[in-house]
Amino acid sequence: MPEPRRAPLAVEDLRRQVDAGEVDTVVVAITDMQGRLQGKRLHARYFLDVVLEHATEGCNYLLAVDVDMNTVDGYAMSSWSSGYGDFVMQPDLATLRPVPWQEGTALVLADLRWPDGSDVVASPRQVLARQTARLAGAGLAAYVGTELEFLLFRDTYEQAWTAGYRNLTPANQYNVDYSLLGTARVEPLLRRIRNGMTGAGLVVESAKGECNLGQHEIAFLYDEATAACDGHVIYKNGAKEIAAQDGVALTFMAKFDEREGNSCHIHCSFRGTDGSLVLADGDGLSAVGRSFVAGQLAYTRELTLLLAPNINSYKRYVAGSFAPTALRWGRDNRTCAFRLVGPGASLRLENRIPGGDVNPYLATAAVIAAGLAGIEQALELEPAFEGNAYGDPDAARVPTSLQEALALWQGSTFARRTFGDEVVEHYANMACVELAAYGRAVTDWERFRGFERL
Repeated sequence: MPEPRRAPLAVEDLRRQVDAGEVDTVVVAITDMQGRLQGKRLHARYFLDVVLEHATEGCNYLLAVDVDMNTVDGYAMSSWSSGYGDFVMQPDLATLRPVPWQEGTALVLADLRWPDGSDVVASPRQVLARQTARLAGAGLAAYVGTELEFLLFRDTYEQAWTAGYRNLTPANQYNVDYSLLGTARVEPLLRRIRNGMTGAGLVVESAKGECNLGQHEIAFLYDEATAACDGHVIYKNGAKEIAAQDGVALTFMAKFDEREGNSCHIHCSFRGTDGSLVLADGDGLSAVGRSFVAGQLAYTRELTLLLAPNINSYKRYVAGSFAPTALRWGRDNRTCAFRLVGPGASLRLENRIPGGDVNPYLATAAVIAAGLAGIEQALELEPAFEGNAYGDPDAARVPTSLQEALALWQGSTFARRTFGDEVVEHYANMACVELAAYGRAVTDWERFRGFERL
């Protein structure tokens, strides 16, 4: 059996740091539907004396609001009619860690419980927990790595807001994909982010430039699925905080402009709970591995809402953009939605569908659920695709809009059987809220086309 997760910061060490005056603040955070950290900054002594034993509370509207934190209708768990009460934020001490970029600060992630002790089942971390538990019941464990890209601008977040996000200055004026010269332009910030995340207990692999102007990626070592997702949300929040401290701004939004979008490729492999290889047979796929990949092909369309949760997410899916349009798999083929990479023990499947706006817990839960279904049903795998999958007229397609993904999600017997009606309806309502808000908005595109000429 794998060893239990060890916290980057032990409670006993936190006590010593608090006593020495080195730490005075503990952030208790949850991940909301949009994949953002929400929570409280607590006095460190209060955290040790009270919260460790009794937890803390937060308004249950945190899982029932839109991106702008507006209260909206349609959520069963939280509403005006139910009084917008609290849920319990129970710290997961395996996630306790220092926050090097905030003076005197530690952070711990929390799981959500109702006051009676029951799970908040639509909480993203709980959605993933149920899938990893199912996987463990089958004698398997998932190991995951997420690859987040971002665009970096010389403007501050406040300047970008005031400018309406127009005419921002990218950190690089040309394509710096793999360019050491181009990345050197912003290495002081990249280095600060890398070292900050290392100090917070994440294992950094590398940083590299990407194709869009000012686009970069910092990659981290794979980990057990929940730990990988925990690291993802901590990094995403921390990178923004560090950028703001340096007077610049970065965005993980899926598609900022007509150039390349920000991806979040998710690499996933299953192993036995004893650490044994499951998907690999030599340098190729085992029978179990083939069914794992077949499950992705069979069920991903129905689960795309968990991989691409926003209207903007679907702007990435353009032929020849390195974002997928065809639901094919291939060996080291970046034109396919699913790219098989690595030899032997490092063999894994890269899901290229998610963008930088993804909620990692929900997306990873979708990958696990589809893969486990493929294994349980012993699905047969089609031959690997060779060539340019963008031009394949016979391939099933990645949904092209939030509306299409919503309809597939709501109508999916598999999603309801796997995640439950409560989760399906909760995230369907999230999509409906976004679609309604977008339907009411008047965009720059409309003004430019219609102000004079229509």
